[in-house]
Amino acid sequence: MAKSKSHIEPFAARVHRGSTTYEAVVIGNVAAGIQTLEDIKGKNMAYGDVASTSSHLIPKYLLKTKGLEGKKDYKEHFLGSHDSVALAVQNGHAQAGGLSRIIFESLVEKGTINKNSVKVISVSKPYPEYPWAMRADLAPAVKERVKKAFWGLKDKEILKPLKADGFAPIQDQDYDVIRDLARILNLDLARM
Repeated sequence: MAKSKSHIEPFAARVHRGSTTYEAVVIGNVAAGIQTLEDIKGKNMAYGDVASTSSHLIPKYLLKTKGLEGKKDYKEHFLGSHDSVALAVQNGHAQAGGLSRIIFESLVEKGTINKNSVKVISVSKPYPEYPWAMRADLAPAVKERVKKAFWGLKDKEILKPLKADGFAPIQDQDYDVIRDLARILNLDLARM
């Protein structure tokens, strides 16, 4: 989406828990009997932000692979954040929802979400972590210095607030998988 609106190029991905990828989950309200993606038919599905990969695009794609279309087969609700999605499912305001796996696990760990009330019904394949990008028209020498500074970053005090173990090289084409999701879902990233 950012690339469609400006002249940038990704150069680094966050390394978190030893990986440059993340997964999304679709969760279901246990009391509502949501056990599979197919059980969401006719129900309320909560998403985070309309422009979110892990709390919208990926979960919507998972539903589409089971033949379920938003607005036709289930009601879509955009709540703005991952936490709101999990709470809405737990409280029964939505019978299912999509969000980042690591955020969901963190909410369960903190006790915000009761794992007896909400269950993971689907986990996506891994997708590339959110990129760090720079202006594409920077001088090549500046680009190289910026890349090396990120890729070589080891200072834990700097990395901690970024929730990163470090940064690894990444290229624009690594995000084609996200562009493919938007195309399959008939979404215009430039308009989001």
